[in-house]
Amino acid sequence: MADVSDSKIQEAYLDVRSDKSETNWLLLDYENDRSDKLVLTQTGSGGLNELSGLLNDSKASFGYARVSYSNDKESQREKFIFIAWIGKDTKVMRKAKISVHSADVKSVLRVFSIEVAARERSDLKEDPIIARLRKAGGASYDGV
Repeated sequence: MADVSDSKIQEAYLDVRSDKSETNWLLLDYENDRSDKLVLTQTGSGGLNELSGLLNDSKASFGYARVSYSNDKESQREKFIFIAWIGKDTKVMRKAKISVHSADVKSVLRVFSIEVAARERSDLKEDPIIARLRKAGGASYDGV
């Protein structure tokens, strides 16, 4: 079981979800290599590009992000994504625990439209994620 009891995680989650905040992502990392405790590493307002630049190839991390896009000239949508990052150099035992720990993290980062399993930074490119969000959103009236 992952320990997600740090109150800063819940605070950052609410900040990312708030319409009044510019914060649009958060990043959770393990306290250390042997710990199953997750801590808030950082938050930011630079979108998926900024978040993906902070991911470490030797770590497993969790992210949560608000993605804004428009379906047409008159509508702006904001959706949330859950990110499970496993860097290419992550230790085998840590990789093995990620699927179980994801459920624990989702108990805190509860509301999201899609889950992104990222193994490379390119998995967090905004255009393909927006395409997935559009499909997950149902009706599209602009032919996309």
